[in-house]
Amino acid sequence: MKLTADRIIDAGMTVFAESGYHGLSMRKVAERLGAHAGSLYYHVPSKSALLQLMADRLACQAYEAGTAALMALPEQAGWKDRVEAQAVALRHSIRQHRGGAALFADSPKVLSAGALSLMERLLQTLLDAGVPEGRRGVAADALLSHVTGFVLQEQGDPPAAAVTPQAVAEIHDRFPMTVAAASASAHGLDEKFVQSVRLLCDGIEAQIRPPGRP
Repeated sequence: MKLTADRIIDAGMTVFAESGYHGLSMRKVAERLGAHAGSLYYHVPSKSALLQLMADRLACQAYEAGTAALMALPEQAGWKDRVEAQAVALRHSIRQHRGGAALFADSPKVLSAGALSLMERLLQTLLDAGVPEGRRGVAADALLSHVTGFVLQEQGDPPAAAVTPQAVAEIHDRFPMTVAAASASAHGLDEKFVQSVRLLCDGIEAQIRPPGRP
């Protein structure tokens, strides 16, 4: 099969999912494709370039998913609904790729146009909501970081060993408030995610000053 940039990106994402950043190399990607490492450089000049292409693909997919989610909202939808739609679409897109959270977290560092587009649209949503300029960037970064962190936990490896009943009992005794809080929020992950985004939006709303208020 002909070697193309798209095939190299596909293989790169597979290797990244299996081995992480430090395990990703052009040699391993070439092995995955059954090709010589040198032949990859004609299409993708370096590992850093490959990471940028991988991150950009994921972010562009997330941007397109967010566009579809926004278009599905009713015309009267408020800014909180628009933020929630973007966050839910982003989480769903990241989850489609093993290791997607770690890859997306680095996407702004490699100047991914897709990631920057996601940030730009979210900032516009917050601008339309009336969030002050000095708070807007922090609010958008907090939202995107929350999505990434949430998925990072979802994609984490399970515990190496089963937790014994004795250990569970000790946790209940030592950390009663933590256990109570966990029980109170024992919803499905989808519902928990939506509730967490809404809580962040409530905090952001507190930064919006009514017209005429200094």
